[in-house]
This record gives sequence, C-alpha cells and structure tokens, in this order.
Amino acid sequence: MMGDEVERLRGRERALEAENARLRAQLADGVRRPEAGQRTSPAGADLLFTAAEKTRMPQIVTDPNRPDNPIVFANRAFQDLCGYGAEELVGRNCRFLQGPGTDPADVARLRDAIAARRDVVVEILNYHRDGTPFRNELYVSPVFDGEGRLRYFFGSQLDVTRFRTEEGKLAESEARYRTLFDAIDAGFCIVEMRFDADERAIDYRFLEVNPAFQRQTGLGDVIGRWVSEVVPALERRWFDVYGAVALTGRPVRFESGAVAMGRWFDVHALRIGDPVQRRVAILFNDISERREAEAVLQATARDRTAERDLVWRASRDLLVVCGFDGVYRAVNPAWREMLGWGEEQLVGARFDTFVHPDDRAEAQQAFARIVRGEVLDNLDVRLRAADGAERWISWNAIAQGDLFCAAGRDVTERKALEEQLRQSQKLEAVGQLTGGVAHDFNNLLTVIKSSTDLLKRPNLPEERRLRYVAAISDTVDRAAKLTGQLLAFARRQTLTPEVFDVGRAVTALSEMVGTLTGARIRFEAEVAAGGDRHAGPERLAVNADASQFDTAVVNMVVNARDAMAGEGRLSIRVRPTSAIPAVRTHPSVPGDFVAVSISDTGAGIAPEDLERIFEPFFTTKGVGQGTGLGLSQVFGFAKQSGGEITVTSERGAGTTFTLYLPRVGSERVPLPDAAEPAPLASGHGTCVLVVEDNPEVGAFAEQALREIGFSTVWATDAERALAEFERVPFRFEVVFSDVVMPGMNGVELAHEIRRRRPDMPVVLASGYSHVMAEQGTQGFPLLRKPYSIADLSRMLRRAIQDARSNRDADRSPV
Repeated sequence: MMGDEVERLRGRERALEAENARLRAQLADGVRRPEAGQRTSPAGADLLFTAAEKTRMPQIVTDPNRPDNPIVFANRAFQDLCGYGAEELVGRNCRFLQGPGTDPADVARLRDAIAARRDVVVEILNYHRDGTPFRNELYVSPVFDGEGRLRYFFGSQLDVTRFRTEEGKLAESEARYRTLFDAIDAGFCIVEMRFDADERAIDYRFLEVNPAFQRQTGLGDVIGRWVSEVVPALERRWFDVYGAVALTGRPVRFESGAVAMGRWFDVHALRIGDPVQRRVAILFNDISERREAEAVLQATARDRTAERDLVWRASRDLLVVCGFDGVYRAVNPAWREMLGWGEEQLVGARFDTFVHPDDRAEAQQAFARIVRGEVLDNLDVRLRAADGAERWISWNAIAQGDLFCAAGRDVTERKALEEQLRQSQKLEAVGQLTGGVAHDFNNLLTVIKSSTDLLKRPNLPEERRLRYVAAISDTVDRAAKLTGQLLAFARRQTLTPEVFDVGRAVTALSEMVGTLTGARIRFEAEVAAGGDRHAGPERLAVNADASQFDTAVVNMVVNARDAMAGEGRLSIRVRPTSAIPAVRTHPSVPGDFVAVSISDTGAGIAPEDLERIFEPFFTTKGVGQGTGLGLSQVFGFAKQSGGEITVTSERGAGTTFTLYLPRVGSERVPLPDAAEPAPLASGHGTCVLVVEDNPEVGAFAEQALREIGFSTVWATDAERALAEFERVPFRFEVVFSDVVMPGMNGVELAHEIRRRRPDMPVVLASGYSHVMAEQGTQGFPLLRKPYSIADLSRMLRRAIQDARSNRDADRSPV
C-alpha cells in the first residue's frame, strides 16, 4: 500500500511538470505580442496573469526590473499553499517564506539562476504562515518580450512534503523488513503458486527466501526454481494447503511432516500481494527433534501411567487433584481409609469444606499462593473426619496448568507429642517465672515489712522516720517497675502509643547513655536519613509507647555495658529498613520499619544461651547483679508494638541487639508537650466522682483527694457511678475511675459518660487490664497503679484544664 501511494505521487509530479512547461510556453508567446510604443503588451501581461490564475498549480510572477525582484502576482493556489493573502504577498521578495531550516545552498542556486536569467529547478524548504514547514519543488523560468528583454520571472511550485515523507517511510519500512527478514531464526519464503485449468495447485516457485531457510530445510539455492525440481517427491497435501491459501486468502497454522525431506515443520502461511498474483508467504520452523522427543515421552508416559495408577491406589497419604476454582477433581482411596470420606462426597466439594474453622484462613492463604504458582511445603491444618474426629494433615502441593496436585500426610501423633513438649516447657517456664517473682518480691516485701516495723517503735527520731518512709517509697517504685517488666514480657502491659521520631528520642537519650556507661566506654550514635518517601521531621517516626521505648533502649544499653565490664565501644544506629529478617522460626516480614541497633565490643554470648536470653529472670550475671527482666521487657515491648527484637553475637567479638518497630510514613511527629503542670496545692473544692470497687484503694483515693482540697463522691461500681452522675449532673468536674471492675468496666463507663456529657473529663487508673493491654486507652488519660498523690493531682489538674480549654474554644465566636 505504501509503494502504491508513492507511485501515485510520482505520477502527479510528472503531470504537473508537463503542465508547467506547456503553460510557460503559452505565456511567453502571449508576452511576445506587444503593441507599438509599449515595452510589453497589456494583453500579454493579462494573458500571463489570467493563465496563472486559472491553473490549479501554485504560481507566482515576480518583476526583476524593480528593486529586490518583488512578487507582482500570486494565484489562489499559491495563497492556499503558503497561507498568506494576495495583499500580503505582492510587493515582497519570496525569501520571507524561508526559515531556519532552509538550506543556504538551495537559496544560492536560486539566486544564481535569477542573476543569470536562466531556468532552475530546486527543492527548497519553505514555511507556512503558521510556522509549519513544507518541502517545495520550485520551477523558475524567465519570460522575455519580443525584443528579448527580460520582463518577468514566472515560478510554479509543487508541495512534495507528503511525497518525501511517504518515500522516507517506505525506505524505513523496507530497511526494517530486510533486517527482520535476514535476522530471524525461523525459515521464511515467498512462493508463487501454479494452478491447472481446474484451479488445482500443481506447483510453486520460490521468489524470495531468508538466510534461515537453508538451515531449516537443508535445501540450497532455490530462488527462481520450482519446488517440483527441488523436492520431486513432495507430498500432495503441501500443494493443496498452499493453493487454498492463495485462492481464498485465509491464513493457516499447522504442523506436518515432509516425508520427502525427512523433517517435521511448524508452518504459518498467508496470502500476500494482489490475489491475481497467487503469492503465499510461509514462516516455518523445523520441529523434528521435538516430535521425536514427544514420541519418546509418549511411550514413557504409557509405561508410567500404570505406575502412577498403582501409587494412586496404594498410597497411605491423601492425594488430591484440585482446580484453581478450589473444587476437588479427583481423590485417592486413602481418604476413605483415613477420614471416612468417599469419592462421591469429596469430588465437586471445595477444598476448605473439611478444614477446621480455626485453620480455614491459613488454608485459604496457602491456596492463593498455589494459584500464584508458588510451591506449598508442609502446611499443617486439621481436617474433619466423617465420625466428627479431627486429624492433623501436613500438605505439600504444586501447580500444573490450571490444576494443582497435593499430597497430605497424617501428623496427628507428631502434633500431640509437640503439644506435650510445649506444655512441659510452659510448666518449666512458669515454675522458673514463679520462683523468680517470689524471690524478687520477697526481697521487696522484706524491706517494706522491716521499715513498717521500725516505724512503730516509740520515740523514733524524725531523721530515721523519714529514712524508713523513703525506703518504703523507693521499694514500692522498684516493685512497680518489676511488675511492669513482667507485664511487658507477657505483652500485657498497658501501652500508650504516640507518634514520635525515633532518631530524636535516641538523640535525647544519648546524654543519659554516657552517664550509664561511664568514661571508659566510648559511645557513638548514628541516625540515618529517612529516605525520599518520608520527608520532614516524621522521616523516622513510629507509633509506640515512648516511655517503654526509652526503657527498652536503656535496658539494652545497660546489658551492653555489663557485657564489656566497663571498657570498650558502644554504638547505637537508627536506620530505615524494608523488612524484618527471619528469626526464631519466623519467616522474613516485608514492610516499612525503623531499626535501632545497639552494638558492643564485649565478650559476646555463648551459642547455647542465645535462645534463652529473652526469658524472664534468665541472666548470666552474678547473684545480685541483675533480675534478668531487662531483655524480657524489650522482647515484650517489641512484640506488643508489632515489631521484633533480634540478636547476633560472636564470642570475643561483641553483640548486636536490633529492635524493629513499624514505621509511620504519613503522620507528622507532634510538637513536644508543654511542661507538666505542678501538683495541686489545693483542689479548691473541685468535686471528683471516684469509681473504685476495692474498699482499701477507694478509701485511700478519697482520703488523699480530700487531703489536697478536693471534694469527692465515691461509687463502688459503674452502675452506682452513673446513678450519682445523673442525680446531680453538674456537680462533678472530673471522673476518676478504676478500669477492672465487676459488670461494666472503666473503659465502658468512660464511653457512657462521654456520650452523656461530651465535655466531662475522665481519668482512668489501672495496674493491669486485658482490655487496656489489647485495645489501649482508647483516647482516655491513664494513671498507672501504684500511683503517688503527686501523680494523681497532676493528672486530674491536666484533665480539668484540657476540658476547660476545649469549652472556651467552643464558646469562642471565631
């Protein structure tokens, strides 16, 4: 099609050139008939302009006898070509149609021809009025009067832009075709079919072949030769197939053997060119080796089929063929023997029909991985038997086409043994934990008991009384810390998550680290940039309990200090990472995390201790040098925050602990909190609704609040608290409630009060709550038990101040 278009343009060019020559002769003849006394006949000029106006070919006439050889006439076709009107063209030299892309050599040829008063044909780049270029084949001829004097220059134009573009495309297409033709590994040829009088194909001649043709067929020089000469015994079916393609134009794709050539071919044939030419293009590959291999495989497959049938029937493992729609296609007899289900009950059922409900989500995730083409190894799920019992089955599966085959082995006994082992280890851990707790708490209680006994002595000096009271207070703080560490390890502590910058937190801790480690330990900290996706101060942000994070870092620093015996190098490195590595039988977890690594140059950890270092009360330190709860707190904090803790160590080369926490990328780190308000010197009669079910704690809280100037109403459960709240609704300015209570818990009570009075502040108190451990504080401020009077007054004052600020903001007219 492209070749036909180029040929059409060339024909048009030849016709216009002939018309131009005829017109020039006619116009010159008209100019040569001047009247007496005139240099040029007006009739001759009129004839020149009239003839130029009537032609559809773009024409201009210039006057070389006037300065700068201006245009004196331009026909409508020329105006349409360049986009200018006649009034804009007349009086100007045509060089204004040239532009930055015009070749100066073409301009020089045109100028020289005009100066020499001779004809010239030049292809020049001109520009339309809108600035777009076009290629113009320009024919310029001088016109003389009867005395041989030059009167005009007559020019005609042919826009050859499209012709040149099509010609270039044709050349480019032909070059691509030839490159592909020569480079492909497949054989390719174009043949011309010969038919008899009944339109029956009887032969074909090779017109063109590519270099791969000989490699694929084994034939030599065939161009111009008939196939009957080259392969005399070629089978009849080849002629019939190619003849049908040439006659009908329907392409074909097939595989067939050519016995005369001793080869098998994969062939694609289609008609090309004009149908009367009877030409067929053939693309083919020699597949003889593949066909031979298939024949061998078919023979082998027949032998193996009987083998597979025997395995299918005799296997004691569950075998199943399942579609990607999750429906069983076939099962082996072992299903009935092991689970009591027959083929009629299984075939057509979904794969998860018989899976235990607790294991169904894991089974569905595994099914999705198989569909994606992954191999499934050792997936343990429980299947329901026909008698209602459950069996643990370990599955392996692999996809084949749009099906997958799976084999399941009964591992129920192994699972039972593993559970027994876990229970044994759990009892051992509980025993160790109980012993450690008892030991540490007995030490603390001893200090408290001794101090209280001493306080009862008569005539006790004030200095000693204050010392014993301080000892009790310090011991209570240590007991609270011990309880917090135990809850942290058990992942039952009440966390107060907030968004904070880990890099900033580590930097703030650096001064404390220097104090903890001492002068002989060289300390360095490195905080990496957050990366392109997290610009600004939140670049290394996490959403976790900042206080517990600080405690975890300090615990790891203290552990590193003790490992170096007071001398060495300690480094903290904070960096972003895209995954948590595989650790403790858990696979790698991809995602966005912040990693905090603490490395020391100490003695390292013995390999046999690496698996135990996070156990509570396990320590390699001497008696009295540590409780063994520091690293367990780090472990519990990491797990409860959705992260992980890893350790690598080499004896004599040091240890590295790395804490991984999920990274927050879209939230900004809040500004530092304002300074904590000072404890209340007086409550000024502010009324507090105290909700506490424990008589001793409730009486103490009420007495303490009255001591510092609050008025109180004490309710022993949530129902009584709501009754008091409704009895005189506006007498309370704050509610102080325990979390763990019979009936409605403190969190539920806080939500109910918030529903009734949205502006009422509620402060919660708890030593431990599974609700808090699992769901957090849910937006309410929390005071952890045991608390001091100063902590209580500070928390209440903040809650009241925040509530008043919110009310003032709501009343503001702005």
